[in-house]
Amino acid sequence: MSRPIVYIDGKDGTTGLQIYQRLGRRDDIELLLIDPEKHRDVEERRARMNAADIVFLCLPDAAAREAVELVDNPNTRIIDASTAHRTAQGWDYGFPELSQTHRDNIIRSRRVANPGCHATGFISIVYPLVKAGVLSPEAALTCFSLTGYSGGG
Repeated sequence: MSRPIVYIDGKDGTTGLQIYQRLGRRDDIELLLIDPEKHRDVEERRARMNAADIVFLCLPDAAAREAVELVDNPNTRIIDASTAHRTAQGWDYGFPELSQTHRDNIIRSRRVANPGCHATGFISIVYPLVKAGVLSPEAALTCFSLTGYSGGG
């Protein structure tokens, strides 16, 4: 069985480095790398994205939206770490712990939006209450959260 091919677009940012450090130690996947001098070259990125089984987008929102347009391989799965696609049509919200339906959708999905830490904390508390009928889905809720410089990106 061949190893899955992974490309990290934005490998040198905080999130990209974290993913690269974790995946780089594994021998059961193949990481596609790009010459650092060509990391902004659209055609170089396009080639790697379309050759990959999985692409992690570790980019600012606008760049993540542009990067998705480079992928025309229908088999390439994209996991977006930005906020660009969290509520976008055609994307699955990457929070499999919410329900079996969420988990199944993520397993089948070609486009997964990574949830943010603040939203994950809030949703993990509210979703079960809505699901159990304790809280109306139309309830107007407010959540106040603070972050330091590292949590704010």
